[in-house]
Amino acid sequence: MSSRRLAFTKGHGTGNDFVLLPDPRAELTVTPEAVRAVCDRRFGIGGDGLIRVVPDGDLWFMDYHNADGSIGEMCGNGARVFAMFLQREGLVAADEFVIATRGGHRQVVVADHISVDMGFPEVAAGDVVVQVGDQQWPAEAVFMPNPHAVVFVDDLELSLTNAPVVTSTVFPEGQNVEFVSVVAPGRHVRMRVHERGVGETLSCGTGICAVADRVLAAAGIEGSADVQVEVPGGSLTVTRSPAGSLVLTGPAALVADGTLSEPLSEMFL
Repeated sequence: MSSRRLAFTKGHGTGNDFVLLPDPRAELTVTPEAVRAVCDRRFGIGGDGLIRVVPDGDLWFMDYHNADGSIGEMCGNGARVFAMFLQREGLVAADEFVIATRGGHRQVVVADHISVDMGFPEVAAGDVVVQVGDQQWPAEAVFMPNPHAVVFVDDLELSLTNAPVVTSTVFPEGQNVEFVSVVAPGRHVRMRVHERGVGETLSCGTGICAVADRVLAAAGIEGSADVQVEVPGGSLTVTRSPAGSLVLTGPAALVADGTLSEPLSEMFL
């Protein structure tokens, strides 16, 4: 391929922001170096992650990468932004459709907000301890399928400049850490998150789902239920379906379109 500029779109879901690269012919090469360069907030476009929009048979595949260049299994906020992009570009013909992700196929419904069926949480056995400064808490391990350590705390006023220290054998490849403060048991919580490969972000969709699952379990609630989760970037709702899967509903926005110029564009060619 000859050198050329590449189109991109910038979007976010409750402040969790992403650079989307359309790749309808599956021609682009995504390397960790290229992702880090584009997601750099000083020298690139800036974002918590990069999403390559690429066909996968009759579906569209969300090729998601964290800002540090590592591959992400799934991203709930990114999925809503991805779905909005597909609909805006006329790549899907209906308000209900399926997207492909590394975590499997996900059902999407676009209305005033966007809902994504995030699948089933997997709670892993094992001792997990999270430490911030001189404070320690027990945590629960939940996979969505991304790895999450969910910590219930009394006060969310924590310093997350540095990554929390996690002691566990459950997460061989690292984890996201969610700190949760209960507003109303089983119904409403507030959350902060330190994401693997990114740092503290304004929101994390898979983390919100992991938290909702543990909130419902702590309250002894079975069957269908809703949990409101407030994050620094806004408010989202997680609905546990009758089948037990978790549906994440919240806003998404596409805020800018542009082109990557050399040398950034050349890194993908």
